[in-house]
Amino acid sequence: MKPAEEYIYNAQEPYKDILMHLQAIIVRTLPSVDLKFKYSLPYFYIEEKPFCHLNCSKNYVDLVFKSGQHLTKFTELLVVDGRKKMKSLRYTSLEEIDNMVLEAVLNDAFAVRNKKF
Repeated sequence: MKPAEEYIYNAQEPYKDILMHLQAIIVRTLPSVDLKFKYSLPYFYIEEKPFCHLNCSKNYVDLVFKSGQHLTKFTELLVVDGRKKMKSLRYTSLEEIDNMVLEAVLNDAFAVRNKKF
Protein backbone atom coordinates (compact mmCIF):
# COMPACT_ATOMS: atom_id res chain seq x y z
CA MET A 1 0.00 0.00 0.00
CA LYS A 2 1.22 3.49 -0.84
CA PRO A 3 1.88 6.00 1.99
CA ALA A 4 -1.07 8.25 1.07
CA GLU A 5 -3.41 5.26 1.14
CA GLU A 6 -1.91 4.13 4.46
CA TYR A 7 -2.60 7.58 5.93
CA ILE A 8 -6.26 7.24 4.97
CA TYR A 9 -6.74 3.58 5.93
CA ASN A 10 -4.91 3.92 9.26
CA ALA A 11 -6.85 6.97 10.44
CA GLN A 12 -9.05 6.56 13.49
CA GLU A 13 -12.82 6.50 13.18
CA PRO A 14 -14.87 8.50 12.39
CA TYR A 15 -12.14 10.23 10.36
CA LYS A 16 -11.22 7.15 8.35
CA ASP A 17 -14.71 7.02 6.86
CA ILE A 18 -14.61 10.74 6.10
CA LEU A 19 -11.19 10.46 4.42
CA MET A 20 -12.26 7.44 2.36
CA HIS A 21 -15.47 9.16 1.26
CA LEU A 22 -13.63 12.35 0.29
CA GLN A 23 -11.06 10.36 -1.67
CA ALA A 24 -13.81 8.51 -3.56
CA ILE A 25 -15.68 11.71 -4.44
CA ILE A 26 -12.49 13.50 -5.52
CA VAL A 27 -11.47 10.64 -7.82
CA ARG A 28 -15.01 10.27 -9.21
CA THR A 29 -15.38 14.02 -9.84
CA LEU A 30 -11.87 14.58 -11.21
CA PRO A 31 -10.60 11.28 -12.66
CA SER A 32 -7.32 12.87 -13.78
CA VAL A 33 -6.11 13.39 -10.19
CA ASP A 34 -3.03 11.58 -8.98
CA LEU A 35 -2.79 10.74 -5.27
CA LYS A 36 0.66 11.34 -3.77
CA PHE A 37 2.11 11.63 -0.28
CA LYS A 38 3.77 15.00 0.38
CA TYR A 39 4.55 16.75 3.67
CA SER A 40 3.18 13.66 5.47
CA LEU A 41 -0.29 14.23 3.95
CA PRO A 42 -2.31 12.80 1.04
CA TYR A 43 -2.06 15.30 -1.82
CA PHE A 44 -4.05 15.19 -5.02
CA TYR A 45 -2.17 16.43 -8.06
CA ILE A 46 -3.49 17.50 -11.45
CA GLU A 47 -1.09 17.95 -14.35
CA GLU A 48 1.85 17.43 -11.97
CA LYS A 49 0.76 20.35 -9.76
CA PRO A 50 -0.71 20.18 -6.23
CA PHE A 51 -4.48 20.64 -6.36
CA CYS A 52 -5.79 19.80 -2.89
CA HIS A 53 -4.88 17.74 0.13
CA LEU A 54 -6.45 15.96 3.08
CA ASN A 55 -5.48 16.76 6.64
CA CYS A 56 -6.81 14.82 9.59
CA SER A 57 -6.51 16.53 12.96
CA LYS A 58 -7.76 15.22 16.29
CA ASN A 59 -11.09 17.06 15.87
CA TYR A 60 -11.87 17.19 12.13
CA VAL A 61 -10.82 16.43 8.56
CA ASP A 62 -9.87 19.30 6.27
CA LEU A 63 -10.05 19.12 2.49
CA VAL A 64 -7.68 21.97 1.66
CA PHE A 65 -7.67 23.69 -1.73
CA LYS A 66 -4.41 25.22 -2.92
CA SER A 67 -6.14 27.97 -4.93
CA GLY A 68 -8.75 28.64 -2.29
CA GLN A 69 -8.59 32.42 -2.62
CA HIS A 70 -10.12 32.10 -6.11
CA LEU A 71 -13.05 29.86 -5.17
CA THR A 72 -16.54 31.27 -5.78
CA LYS A 73 -18.90 28.41 -4.91
CA PHE A 74 -20.20 27.93 -1.36
CA THR A 75 -17.66 30.38 0.02
CA GLU A 76 -19.69 30.66 3.24
CA LEU A 77 -18.75 27.02 3.97
CA LEU A 78 -15.02 27.46 3.35
CA VAL A 79 -12.65 27.74 6.30
CA VAL A 80 -9.76 30.21 6.06
CA ASP A 81 -8.10 29.76 9.49
CA GLY A 82 -5.62 32.60 8.95
CA ARG A 83 -4.34 31.23 5.64
CA LYS A 84 -3.77 33.68 2.77
CA LYS A 85 -4.29 31.42 -0.23
CA MET A 86 -5.72 28.12 0.91
CA LYS A 87 -9.28 27.45 2.02
CA SER A 88 -10.84 24.21 3.12
CA LEU A 89 -14.02 22.29 3.62
CA ARG A 90 -13.99 20.94 7.19
CA TYR A 91 -15.84 17.86 8.43
CA THR A 92 -16.29 16.24 11.83
CA SER A 93 -18.66 13.47 10.67
CA LEU A 94 -19.55 11.61 7.51
CA GLU A 95 -23.12 12.90 7.76
CA GLU A 96 -21.91 16.51 7.38
CA ILE A 97 -20.67 15.89 3.85
CA ASP A 98 -23.04 17.21 1.22
CA ASN A 99 -21.85 15.56 -2.01
CA MET A 100 -23.50 18.23 -4.17
CA VAL A 101 -21.56 20.98 -2.35
CA LEU A 102 -18.35 18.96 -2.41
CA GLU A 103 -18.58 18.28 -6.15
CA ALA A 104 -19.42 21.94 -6.89
CA VAL A 105 -16.40 23.16 -4.91
CA LEU A 106 -14.14 20.54 -6.53
CA ASN A 107 -15.26 21.64 -10.01
CA ASP A 108 -14.84 25.29 -9.05
CA ALA A 109 -11.31 24.58 -7.77
CA PHE A 110 -10.52 22.73 -10.98
CA ALA A 111 -11.68 25.72 -13.03
CA VAL A 112 -9.44 28.16 -11.11
CA ARG A 113 -6.48 25.86 -10.51
CA ASN A 114 -4.11 27.83 -12.77
CA LYS A 115 -4.93 31.31 -11.50
CA LYS A 116 -2.06 33.10 -9.80
CA PHE A 117 -2.06 34.64 -6.32
